[in-house]
Amino acid sequence: MPKIVELLFDCDNTLVLSEELAFEACAELANEILAKYGKSARYTGPELMQDFVGQNFRGVVTGIETKYGFQLSDEEREGYVKQEEERVIKTLQAKAQPCVGANAELDKLARSKKYGMAVVSSSALRRVVASVEKVDQAKYFPPDHIFSAATSLPKPTTKPDPAIYLHACEKIGVKPGECIAVEDSKSGTLSAVRAGIWTIAYVGSYHDPSKAKEVADMLVSNGAKVVMNHWSEFEKCVAEIEAM
Repeated sequence: MPKIVELLFDCDNTLVLSEELAFEACAELANEILAKYGKSARYTGPELMQDFVGQNFRGVVTGIETKYGFQLSDEEREGYVKQEEERVIKTLQAKAQPCVGANAELDKLARSKKYGMAVVSSSALRRVVASVEKVDQAKYFPPDHIFSAATSLPKPTTKPDPAIYLHACEKIGVKPGECIAVEDSKSGTLSAVRAGIWTIAYVGSYHDPSKAKEVADMLVSNGAKVVMNHWSEFEKCVAEIEAM
């Protein structure tokens, strides 16, 4: 049975209902890039989210370059990444809400002091901090326990690369097998699983029950150990993993 000492939470659509808001802003910029390079394809926010959920904008741009057969310079790509960050942060500061039940569970965990807690995201660090501050979750996470695949690593990457989870474990001073991650996407789940971390599949942000079931099955097939439909189930999910 694993001895769990640290809880690692994804941010977007796991702690904070931010994914849809962010992808609306991302789609506008992605379409500007496509137009600049003479491509007729255009994305809506939901379409972009379907193709790239769980990845940061650097990963989105790279995926679009590959799919449509063009290449930005490194300088141009990074310029777009910075533009996206500013647009998304502005939107999140105005409209972000916590995932239903997340704050109550975080408060309970903080008061119990049983586990350490950290945020491990693909998104840019400023965006993650803006999100958790907006929904009153920043108080649960020390500033040096918020990690970003886009910002915290020597070489930026995105999930499903396990690098950000391995980096977080190293900085916190825990072994991957002593941690539980909570993830809502395939890329995030693969990142945690590939790092050797026990993973909970969270599907509470999917409003359509059939979609939630579809995503849950997909995340389990990619290595998640248990499924959490609502944050009120978190304690039970952790207990299930600790009994494995």
